[in-house]
Amino acid sequence: MTTNTNEQSLLRFITAGSVDDGKSTLIGRLLFDSKGIFADQLDAMSRSKHKRTVGDAVDLSLLTDGLEAEREQGITIDVAYRYFATPKRKFIIADTPGHEQYTRNMVTGASTADAVIILVDVSKVKLREDGGVDLLIQTKRHSTIAHLLQIEHVIVAVNKMDLVNYDQDIYNRIVKAYGDFAASLGLKDITPIPLSALSGENVVDRTEKLAWYQGPTLIELLESLSVYDESHDAPFRFPVQLVARHNGHEANDFRGYMGRIEAGKVSVGDKLVVQPSGQSATVKDIVTLEGSHQSAVVGQSVTLLLDEYLDISRGDLLASADRPATQLKQLKADVCWMSDEPLDVRRKYWIKHGTKQTSAKVKAIESLLDINTQQRHSAEGLKLNDIATIELAVQQPLAADAYSDIRATGAFILIDEVTHQTVAAGMIRL
Repeated sequence: MTTNTNEQSLLRFITAGSVDDGKSTLIGRLLFDSKGIFADQLDAMSRSKHKRTVGDAVDLSLLTDGLEAEREQGITIDVAYRYFATPKRKFIIADTPGHEQYTRNMVTGASTADAVIILVDVSKVKLREDGGVDLLIQTKRHSTIAHLLQIEHVIVAVNKMDLVNYDQDIYNRIVKAYGDFAASLGLKDITPIPLSALSGENVVDRTEKLAWYQGPTLIELLESLSVYDESHDAPFRFPVQLVARHNGHEANDFRGYMGRIEAGKVSVGDKLVVQPSGQSATVKDIVTLEGSHQSAVVGQSVTLLLDEYLDISRGDLLASADRPATQLKQLKADVCWMSDEPLDVRRKYWIKHGTKQTSAKVKAIESLLDINTQQRHSAEGLKLNDIATIELAVQQPLAADAYSDIRATGAFILIDEVTHQTVAAGMIRL
């Protein structure tokens, strides 16, 4: 693991794993032990009738399981976001469901994450007689999604160590099994840690029961992770969200292009290209609520004024003139199917890419990924939670990049034309 020198930087991370691995409890423990909850929240939890703990212990999972159905069933259904800070760093946590039917919710939470905590419940893995370990399918599924989404850091939290009497050998066997699986995926930055979320051991505080573990606690590890957004060095990408105008009858008619910088940086005088039209443009001014600026960087929402009077509308992309995006009418992508309705290759779908929406059709399913073996197979269709490589044809050209180069302009969603439900999340592979 690399360290982060910027102590006040923000880290976005998610918890993922199988059902009842302790994801919500872990987040509750992090918030509780780091003083990230208020007294009234603690009081409300202690009075909750939906307890999932033994005795008088507070059910910390209730901090994130906010829906009534979640409390009644004792499971996480929706993605819950929580915010907290330590003296060294600020955090945004996404608690994602473990049930296979809610894998699409995990994809949503993972799409903006810098790190993922994969929880492995020691009481659920199968310890084989040959010394090996069989990991749960959801552990493999969520790890695969983390790899496809290129989440930078993977923390393997081997949870409920108290249930196996803090056995170091079992921990080592689980770590080796996960390491072998991660190697087959191509995951690289992996850090394992033994802990007990329920009792708080090795989450924020150390314990003698895990004295054989010499690494950092979970909070120390999260505080030390490096977060460098490679999109700062990427070519400029600015999807136009809105064309802003003053009263068109005034002599000083104003035309600005509003949006969020998704990659790179821009300065007054920079040469840009409008995609897909190919028109050339020069930045005249960069405006925010604070006034005019000489430059702006990725993550900022700005209004760009150009020297030229051009036909630009929502859905167009302003890009670096020397490094424009690739214009695609046909594309290959990895997708996670997120709909209860299976893919029908005879149907048309809407593709939403940045601020652009156009009609799309699945031309072919190139291969379906087997989560267990990481082998790819042919398939006639896709069902809920399937991960596959497909070929798409789009009605209007998309100005896009490979997801591995720029996440924002390499990602898209597919929308059902009839129900308007999101049916797939995709990553473009050029």
